[in-house]
Amino acid sequence: MVARMPEFTVRPVRPEEHAALGDLTVAAYEAVPGETISPGYEDTLRDVGTRSGEADVLVAVDAAGTLMGGVTYVRGTGRYAEFDSEDEASIRMLAVSPDAQRGGVGRRLVQDCIDRATAAGKARIMLHTTEAMHTAQALYGSLGFERAPGRDRMVQPSMRLIAYVLELTPTR
Repeated sequence: MVARMPEFTVRPVRPEEHAALGDLTVAAYEAVPGETISPGYEDTLRDVGTRSGEADVLVAVDAAGTLMGGVTYVRGTGRYAEFDSEDEASIRMLAVSPDAQRGGVGRRLVQDCIDRATAAGKARIMLHTTEAMHTAQALYGSLGFERAPGRDRMVQPSMRLIAYVLELTPTR
């Protein structure tokens, strides 16, 4: 018998959920084989309050209100933006609880970001991921994102972030 994932809703994070989402995000990153989180970046992952003041932090919750995952949608330039153009948006810090993985939570969270970018008239949406996050890379590819090696970034001598871009409208 196959266990069914509970139904869930995607909505903006609430202030009382900030700490729990920070914990979930760190746990999800730590669960990736080969992934390491620097102490400074762990602090950033946990600081949902600051992030939600500057970007759209979305969560997936089941009917009981249990957090299943979260993502940060960056709609404009600023501290969390990984782009320079006003016609772009980005996805940051996608995390799904290890207990909820492979149940469509990550896909719905990313799709919500795509829908927001499309509704805002953005030309493209981009993101960075690590080389160890193979499951996330497969998800991005299945949603139409393409590798953009020219946007890869070295954030530490041994940590390369690899870029993916989804074109939303024809280039002008």
